[in-house]
Amino acid sequence: MQSQPVTNLPADHAVAMPAYIHRAHLVVQDLRMVSAWYQNVLGLASIEASASGETLGFDGKPLLTLTTDAQATRAPRSAPGLFHTAFLVPDRHELGRWLAHVADNGVRLQGASDHLVSEAIYLADPEGNGIEVYRDRPRSEWRYEADGTVAMNTLPLDLQSLYDEAPKEAWSGLAAGTVIGHIHLQVSDIPQADAFFRDVLGLDLMARYPGASFFATGKYHHHVAANIWHSRGAAKREAKMTGLSDYTIRFRHSDRLATAIRKLDELQIPVREEGGIHRLTDPWGIGLNLAASAA
Repeated sequence: MQSQPVTNLPADHAVAMPAYIHRAHLVVQDLRMVSAWYQNVLGLASIEASASGETLGFDGKPLLTLTTDAQATRAPRSAPGLFHTAFLVPDRHELGRWLAHVADNGVRLQGASDHLVSEAIYLADPEGNGIEVYRDRPRSEWRYEADGTVAMNTLPLDLQSLYDEAPKEAWSGLAAGTVIGHIHLQVSDIPQADAFFRDVLGLDLMARYPGASFFATGKYHHHVAANIWHSRGAAKREAKMTGLSDYTIRFRHSDRLATAIRKLDELQIPVREEGGIHRLTDPWGIGLNLAASAA
């Protein structure tokens, strides 16, 4: 399937940056149930389906692939892999509209936070895969430190206020322009994550929390996060596990992609090229695809 670029986005948008997250791929046990949940709760639409998999997205643009494997075992909470997939909506209006939809339908939420740069709501799909739905504050409201990192925090988000502000109208899905803004991973070691995402892939270290690092390009708050909150010192992810199989980072500049491929080669990390997509397994056993931007 050919990927379609997301168009008409502001120049400082998450997916307008030099590198950005394009899509994610989850292995699930009950394909039909999980697919229906993403369609009903998040409003993703089915783009392509088979007996063993389905691709979901918005406006014909694929964001999430689900596949099933009869031999896959349920990933333990401590395994490296997905912490959450973060769906970025265009603005606070759309975040409130989605909140009203899930609240009115009794969807269980896991939390909500004001991160200074964004407002985020957290939940999980029926098989425990973490999800964040968030909106970014305007960059004029972000504060950068002297070292170039961005000021972030985890403060309570007033869900009642957000719900009260939301239009009370029939919900027909998330708005056009919804994308995967970032992906948050569980890894086994933070210095190793810094070395891989910053020194090998060329992402900037934008923030640190205790036990977590946040990486991005274009001074975005983060395109990739890595934490050890449940997975400190964990062994590599096993091949036949549910959860995050792989995700894709796209680069807008071919020289940045070439540099990343060269550094992977220097570290003797195997990379195979298929139709312009460079596929590898990261140090924690998570699949990663690197490709030039479709835009």
